[in-house]
Amino acid sequence: MPQVIEWVNPGPEDIVWRYPDENITWGAQLIVHEYEVAVFFRDGKAYDVLGPGRHTLTTQNLPLITKVLTTLAGYPTTPFKATVIFVSTKTFKGLFGGRTQTTELAPLMFRGGYWFKVGDPRIFVTEVVGGQGKYTSSEVNEFIRGFINEKIIKHLSTYTLADAFANIEQVSFKTKAFLLEELRRIGLELIDLKFEAIDTTPEYRDRLFWIKQTGAAGYVLQMDTTKQVARELGKSPGAAVGAGVAIIPPLMQPPPVQPPPAPQPQQQPQPVQPQTKTCPNCGRQVPIDAMFCPYCGYRFPPPTKKCPNCGRDVPGDALFCPYCGTKLA
Repeated sequence: MPQVIEWVNPGPEDIVWRYPDENITWGAQLIVHEYEVAVFFRDGKAYDVLGPGRHTLTTQNLPLITKVLTTLAGYPTTPFKATVIFVSTKTFKGLFGGRTQTTELAPLMFRGGYWFKVGDPRIFVTEVVGGQGKYTSSEVNEFIRGFINEKIIKHLSTYTLADAFANIEQVSFKTKAFLLEELRRIGLELIDLKFEAIDTTPEYRDRLFWIKQTGAAGYVLQMDTTKQVARELGKSPGAAVGAGVAIIPPLMQPPPVQPPPAPQPQQQPQPVQPQTKTCPNCGRQVPIDAMFCPYCGYRFPPPTKKCPNCGRDVPGDALFCPYCGTKLA
């Protein structure tokens, strides 16, 4: 009876499963269900990938690993050694959360959710499953969660406290764009990412309130410095009396108020000339925002815009970036 290789009854949260027997015979029956792929892994590298269906294993449908076996032994032996790793291609949801520091070293706590799937099974098995030795779904899930947390901590550390709280949707969008390429390097495709909460300590929450109310971030930081100096001086009362008299008053002075700029003489407005462009087909002048030439019907190409992910110029009416596939607003 031929060997049957199949992932039986995977759970809803299972991403990977390793077939327990590494001795694979030619002619074995490989059964791959819908939303699965089977990856043949050997010597730290992923080789052939087979999609859904019932496959009789031959040298024809396993050309990559056949080449390796032929190189090692001079001919493909049976049985041969390889690890068959089943990978689910369904979309999974994960939760992230952690703590980092902003550019001014303010504590920042965050949590949210992300949706992902395996985009390139060969890279995923090489970099995560085999490369990290994560052969169970729980180990893979833990690795992905830690990987995403680490990258989010790195990204959020580039924000100020006020910027992180100003627009959580923009923070989610920029974090997602940052993670897209990072996850693609390990074979994953990020579908979506959303922050559910961003918070800080009560002390820094009060500072954020005063900064938003007054706009004087420098003065708030000056007051923090004053408090810190006072605490340090309080540790050595005898030695710090004279120093405290000299240091504290200058620190308590508010920042100097800049005089308003002198009024500039008003210039007479110049008449606005209508802007035009030249039609490359008939040479006539047409309005600058014309999409078609009113004289010959020539269609002007749409203006370009920047892709927020890869930064390349793309057509103005494009819905997806032709270079990285990012959906354009």
